[in-house]
Amino acid sequence: MNMRDRTTGNVLENAAADNRFGGRTISGRSGRFYFQRFFLVLLLILFLPISSSVAENIKCSRLPLLMRSFLAHHYAIKDMNTEINDHSVDQMIKRLDPSKTLFYESDVQNLKPVLQNAFADMQAGDCALLKPVYDLLVIRARENEAMVRKILGSNYRIDETIELNIDVKKRPYVKTATEKHDLLKKTVQFQIENDLLSGIALAEAKKQQIHRYELQTSRIMKRNPEELIEYAAESFAQSLDPHTNYLSPENLEDLKIHMQLSLEGIGALLSSDNGFTVIEELIPGGSAERSGLLKPKDKIIAVAQKRQKPVNVIDMDLRDVVKMIRGKKGTPVTLTILRQSERTYRFNITLTRDKVYIKDQEAKIDYQTRTLNGKPYTVAVIDLPSFYGDEKENKSSYEDVRKLITEARKRRVDGIVLDLSRNGGGLISEAVQIAGLFIGRGAVVATRDNSENVTIFVNGPAEAPKNGKYKLVSFPADDRMVYTGPLVVLTTRLSASASEIVAGALQDYHRAIIVGSDHTFGKGSVQTLSPLPRDLGGMKVTTGLYFLPGGKSTQKIGVAADIRLPGFFVLEDVGEVELEYPLPAQSINSFMNRPQNSTPLWRPVDRSRIPALAARSQARIANNAKFAEIIKNNKEAAAKKGMIRLVDLREEMKKDGGAGKKETPAELKQKVRDQYAPLVNESVNIISDMITLDAVHPVSNAL
Repeated sequence: MNMRDRTTGNVLENAAADNRFGGRTISGRSGRFYFQRFFLVLLLILFLPISSSVAENIKCSRLPLLMRSFLAHHYAIKDMNTEINDHSVDQMIKRLDPSKTLFYESDVQNLKPVLQNAFADMQAGDCALLKPVYDLLVIRARENEAMVRKILGSNYRIDETIELNIDVKKRPYVKTATEKHDLLKKTVQFQIENDLLSGIALAEAKKQQIHRYELQTSRIMKRNPEELIEYAAESFAQSLDPHTNYLSPENLEDLKIHMQLSLEGIGALLSSDNGFTVIEELIPGGSAERSGLLKPKDKIIAVAQKRQKPVNVIDMDLRDVVKMIRGKKGTPVTLTILRQSERTYRFNITLTRDKVYIKDQEAKIDYQTRTLNGKPYTVAVIDLPSFYGDEKENKSSYEDVRKLITEARKRRVDGIVLDLSRNGGGLISEAVQIAGLFIGRGAVVATRDNSENVTIFVNGPAEAPKNGKYKLVSFPADDRMVYTGPLVVLTTRLSASASEIVAGALQDYHRAIIVGSDHTFGKGSVQTLSPLPRDLGGMKVTTGLYFLPGGKSTQKIGVAADIRLPGFFVLEDVGEVELEYPLPAQSINSFMNRPQNSTPLWRPVDRSRIPALAARSQARIANNAKFAEIIKNNKEAAAKKGMIRLVDLREEMKKDGGAGKKETPAELKQKVRDQYAPLVNESVNIISDMITLDAVHPVSNAL
């Protein structure tokens, strides 16, 4: 995999999952995790900080109102006290230097009192103290660039024994210039090694590394103290809890794209490679794909709007390039393309922007067959990446899953696996209705706000509990569309928020068996999104907690699996509890009631059968080579404690095809599917066991 800043262009592939757009109420989780072998992408992101630019900046005069608004609406924190001020300072320093490669330990100690005073002043609309912070950034960026030039001088040699700790939390700030030189040397060596293994000559790899640090310095210098105001707004928001955020206009737009699974643009996945904007993938149905003239690996070197001169975009920040290419449906944009094949040539192409739909993030269905006791059983696997929806675009994950269940029922499947293993959350309304496809009528989830008001979200009509003051929000229920057969829900530590609501509700009602990691992510907080005026972005603030029908919150603890499978991660590094400033777990009275005189269309899972199902599963896992590899990799990762070695990188590259092997986005997506395949396959095995052990008693699912 080539070392690239894989920021997306027209398709928001890697949006942080806690940034879910919901108009009123949203949910999700922080963080995203990939194969360990792809850690070098993280290296570039971490060790070249502050690479994104700000198109429109919030003004200092707006900060006092913004900060007061966050505090006024937050679930638990109402005052700008000393603790919040200290948290804001810590978050600001982490944003300025996320990799701990710019600042010295002494810089951090000197910055803390400056930033403490700065945040106090910013409450009154005074941002003057951001000037010395900016000046220090410029000095340290220039210093890093000079060090990298010296490292990559004529005497440069690759040290094959080199090791690097990429766990920033466990790595201290450097104390001396010698320590910084050593850290940068290790970082550059890994980045160059990745280039070499991708078929790039050493001389060219050295030039590219120097250029990357030149770009970083240039981008920092192009900023000014006022542009650090956005960092301050983000840092203050994050000081309250992990999921409260200030969203810049660009991030707000990305958020909407992720939830709507659509955008207006040309339909291309873009990346930044050594100063060039590169087309990684063409989205089916987009104008770029329909033109038949563009190819992956084409470089965009200039962009022109209608009747305007082209703007050179070489060395321009990717976010700025994307902003130029996106635009209103029906409007033209002209790209200047540099193509390197048997010969190098350039050409212009004018594309008409159009609505682009991101199909690969929609719900999908697959079918697997197992033969037990001489009888074949067919299981439908419904993969749901997120709880997306957009009324204007008539886009709904509920409707998509509903159609897939209808298809499965027509095929008379013997069971369904609902795969939420990579689902980071989404719209609460979609989650409630999807849960209703399996339980029919009944309460699914409740929220409690900062005024102790409880709102219960119900599929179909239901009566409020009599032991408190509750508000009900009902969604239409269609009993004819309820799937009543055996059900397994697949989860991992990456299943968060709305995923935890669905899994937890189905578990509380004894409707499904939960299979997967020890527990889900543990994000049980509610966020409300409020767009800001004058195109200044938006504020996403935690305004409540979620509660499952049994009364427990998923906050920090998640939903425990009934049957555990080996996971892919060193578990102590994944989950709400590992984030900074998480809210504590709480509980309310159970609201797991059903309408009077209502008989479930399905029979509850016989939970006494779970130990037998778990025993069968563990026996299969013990003899499964793929699970053995997962367990082995996890043990090795835990033992390394964040340390990576150059020799390990080379071994991984050999396994992937050796030098010159470059993986396409499609290949990377397939690797993710292959990685999760053992979990899916074992979930199918478990539901097949459920049927043969008569763990549930399904009624007919024929239409």
